[in-house]
Amino acid sequence: MRRLGDLEAEIMDRLWKWDRPATVREVVDDINKDRELAYTTVMTVANILYQKGWLLRTKQGRAWLYTPVRSREAYSAALMEDALGASEDRSAALAHFVEGMTDDEVAALRKALRDTGRRGDSRGPG
Repeated sequence: MRRLGDLEAEIMDRLWKWDRPATVREVVDDINKDRELAYTTVMTVANILYQKGWLLRTKQGRAWLYTPVRSREAYSAALMEDALGASEDRSAALAHFVEGMTDDEVAALRKALRDTGRRGDSRGPG
């Protein structure tokens, strides 16, 4: 999975945060609170995100409403999978990653392993 570009990420961040369909105008107005960006620029990038399969769109009057196809968490997980896949030794890369985790993150990982039916140890079922 290719990492999102800066403006792509900025658009997706807003849509993920808002958790509702939004128009390009809404996105532009929000971005323009921090910096000036042309409507056509955001419209073009939203269309590119739609063509890449990141966004769904539905017509509302003359405007398109955009909705993310996948969650921010699914995007992050895909990036982690890609990063892990870049290593020749996935186990070692994963071990290095886990070493840097906080206790809360380790607890969340253990819970995720339990919830998906995978064991967090090598002793097998029990």
